[in-house]
Amino acid sequence: MTLLEYGLYSFVSLFVIVEPITIAPVLLAMTPNDSVASRLRMVRIACLTAAGVLLVFALTGNALLSFLGITISAFQAAGGILLLLIALQMLQAKAETPERITPSETAAGRVKDDIAISPLAIPLLAGPGAISTSILLYQQAETWPHKAVLCLSITLVAIVSYGILRLASQGAKWLSPLVLRLTTRLMGLLLAALAVQFIFNGVRAAELFSPK
Repeated sequence: MTLLEYGLYSFVSLFVIVEPITIAPVLLAMTPNDSVASRLRMVRIACLTAAGVLLVFALTGNALLSFLGITISAFQAAGGILLLLIALQMLQAKAETPERITPSETAAGRVKDDIAISPLAIPLLAGPGAISTSILLYQQAETWPHKAVLCLSITLVAIVSYGILRLASQGAKWLSPLVLRLTTRLMGLLLAALAVQFIFNGVRAAELFSPK
């Protein structure tokens, strides 16, 4: 896989799982009484935190799995199953999925003075699905330039997410329910395909069905 192909693959994979467009209405629901300036500050901190978390797990995830005795094939399959569960919820146009954020976390966010770190950065932006994807993408990076491209992709996803959430913080009117549902379903379909590919890769790498 060339650097350009890997860059596009990693950016799209991460953007689809982070899905900042569907996080935007959640942000507005959790900050009904906050000023635009306060929302922008929380969005900025959340995106920086999410980027840092994903970068740390991408760079150290393989070492952590090795320490715990977990093979990358098992992690690929488990990560694929998790992503598939999230994708199935997205195909039903549900912005808040149980795998991503629980109803109690959403309710708690509405009464918190500052939601930047939790639940906006974690688990909404950098949730289990995004962390799993970062680790799997790093494992697929063949060379150091590929790993550098992955770090750049994570950074770009954070920047794009900041831009989208910044518009939402200012009360953008483009967040119509119809556009939101359509976008969620399209991204859910892409994520489902990515999840199935992760599962296939894990099963293939484990050689569970190889002829003896």
